[in-house]
Amino acid sequence: MSPLVAVVGGGPAGLAAAERLSEHGIAVVVYDRMPTVGRKFLLAGKSGLNLTHAEPFDAFIGRYGSTGSAALGPSLEAMPPDAVRAWADGLGAETFVGTSGRIFPKVMKASPLLRAWLRRLEARGVTIRTRHRWTGFADGGLGFETPDGPVIVRPVATVLALGGASWPRLGSDGAWVETLAAAGAPSTPLEASNAGVHVAWSAHLRERFAGAPVKSVIAKVDGLKVPGECVVTARGLEGGLVYALGAALRAARAEGRPAVIRFDLMPGRSADRLVRDLSRPRGKESRASFLRKTVGLEGVKAALLREVAGADLPADPAALAGLLKALPIPVGAPFPIAEAISTAGGVRFDGLDDGLMIRARPGVFVAGEMLDWDAPTGGYLLTACFATGRRAADGVARWLGRGGSGELSAGSGNG
Repeated sequence: MSPLVAVVGGGPAGLAAAERLSEHGIAVVVYDRMPTVGRKFLLAGKSGLNLTHAEPFDAFIGRYGSTGSAALGPSLEAMPPDAVRAWADGLGAETFVGTSGRIFPKVMKASPLLRAWLRRLEARGVTIRTRHRWTGFADGGLGFETPDGPVIVRPVATVLALGGASWPRLGSDGAWVETLAAAGAPSTPLEASNAGVHVAWSAHLRERFAGAPVKSVIAKVDGLKVPGECVVTARGLEGGLVYALGAALRAARAEGRPAVIRFDLMPGRSADRLVRDLSRPRGKESRASFLRKTVGLEGVKAALLREVAGADLPADPAALAGLLKALPIPVGAPFPIAEAISTAGGVRFDGLDDGLMIRARPGVFVAGEMLDWDAPTGGYLLTACFATGRRAADGVARWLGRGGSGELSAGSGNG
């Protein structure tokens, strides 16, 4: 007996789709290639599960960029941050707002929430079948490799929520791209997002400062300015500040321009004030001592300045102030996609209808990180996965002609 609706992928988007389908009274089976579901979800919660963000909705949706905001708007409007909080609270995972505006469960971990979520799904009749690796469309249905050999199921409708290509050991490897392209759903190439970037550091900086945090700076790429901090690594730069600049850096590389991050190392001092401070007589003090005492430049920030300017720093106060306010760090490619927190690119929205159904493949819907959107960390990734999973489920219900809740018999699947 095949399910009425199959959800392929047991991550946040797939489980959200299954939950919403169950609210519509639709029989659903979730298939996942791993021995257990939600593996990347659990990894995300190891250092604190950032579910969503408390900023005003206009600012929140703006984090997805102009293209992403337009494409994701209906999904996020139907499940905004307040709805995510209410959903988590309803599972017993009471939430709180951190000082940065990020929203976490009070227990901080993902595992209690996931367990409560799976109990709810089980109570609603959702079946989960693990160790089922989707191999593509086959013989009018969906092909899976299982421990017992290949199987084919023929659901009436399918929600694909297979993730992007980051952290493939947790189940998402992007292998679906060619399959969906052949089915009429072309994708924008998958790229690493929320990933570190390579920098060709000198041996001195790598050996002395790898692991050092660069705190209280503003980083700029083209017209984008982001305050925060990052970390120098042996390979380059990592951290939330760098992740937030990822889309701008990708755009520069795509246009054939050098990808350069300009760091304001002294965001609390204006350029004019720096010029005045740097114009003071130095006397017999070393340049390093003078900069430490005059403007507070030391440690990794001083090392970055010398990495760019060399040992002979500009003698002109205005030129030196200009470097401190916009220190150019040329960066290379992002770290490998397998190391990225998420991926950009995916199934293009112009090949989908309003319910996220593939126009060229009626009855097949797409959700989560498979879709062509991008967002920084801060709760935006999970919120969009939850929201698009629910939107795809609503699309399935409408396509089946059962858009109301609880109207479709769970026993009406075909074999």
